[in-house]
Amino acid sequence: MKLLFICAVFCSFHVSLANDLFKFIDISWGDGRGQMLNNNELLMLGLDRGSGSGFQSKNEYLFAKVQMHIKLVPGNSAGTVTTFFLTSKGEYHDEIDFEFLGNTSGNPYILHTNVFSQGVGNREMQFYLWFDPTADFHTYTIFWNTQHIVFYVDEIPIREFKNFEDKGVSFPQYQAMRLHSSLWEADDWATRGGLEKIDWSQAPFRAYYKNFSEDGCFWFNGYSSCTPNSNSWLWANFDYEYAKKSQMKWAQDNYMIYNYCQDTKRFPQGFPLECYLNTY
Repeated sequence: MKLLFICAVFCSFHVSLANDLFKFIDISWGDGRGQMLNNNELLMLGLDRGSGSGFQSKNEYLFAKVQMHIKLVPGNSAGTVTTFFLTSKGEYHDEIDFEFLGNTSGNPYILHTNVFSQGVGNREMQFYLWFDPTADFHTYTIFWNTQHIVFYVDEIPIREFKNFEDKGVSFPQYQAMRLHSSLWEADDWATRGGLEKIDWSQAPFRAYYKNFSEDGCFWFNGYSSCTPNSNSWLWANFDYEYAKKSQMKWAQDNYMIYNYCQDTKRFPQGFPLECYLNTY
C-alpha cells in the first residue's frame, strides 16, 4: 500500500468545478468533430461517416470522484455509443466504464457499466434510465476510493463494486487513471447485439457535456496529491450510507436489465467470487 502512504503524505487541496472546460479537458481526437462552445462552458462531441470524437482530462487520478452533466444523442441513435470512463494505460489496464448504447427512436438507451482490473473486465451490469437522457442534461458520477467503486446517476447510486482484494478479487488501486469520453460508431454490437444498424441519414450525431468536476488524489510524476481530508475520503465506506443503499436497491430492482452475477448461461460452473461476496 505504498501509494496510499504517498497519497496521505503529499496532500494539497484540489477540488475543481470547471466552467471553463478548456482548463481541465483536452479534445483528444476527432479532427474537429469535438468542439468547445459558449466560452468553453459547453463541450460537443460529434459523429459522422468520417469518424467520431473524444476528449480526456488533463489530470490523472489515483482515487477520485469525477462528475459531469451529459445530454445524449437524441432521436434515432442506434449503433452509436457515448462513453464516460476512467482508464489507465497498457495491456493490463484498469478501467471504470459508463457506456450509453444508442437505440431506435422512442426506445430507451441502455446504460452499460463495467469494471476492469489488470486488463480483465467481464463485470457488466446494464440499466434503463428513469428519464429521457436526451431531453436535458443529467449528472453521471464515478466515485473510486480504496474501499469501492460507486456509479451514480443524478446522485443516485446504481452500482457498487467493493474491494475484496484480500479475498482474492482483483481491484483497481495501483494504477493512475485518466478520464476519457467519446462518441463513436459500433453498430456491429451496440443496439440489440448489432441487429439495429446506424442510420447515417441522421448524422451528424451529437452529445453535449458541461459542469465537469474532479476531486480526490491527483497523480503527478509518480506522486499523488490529495485533498486535506484524504484519509477519511480514501477510506469512506458506503455501507454506512443507509439512505444511499436503499436508493441503489431501488435502481437495481426497477431498472437493472442485466447483471453478470445472475447470468447462469455465461457462468455454468459458478459466478465470479465477488458475486458471492458483494451484497446490498
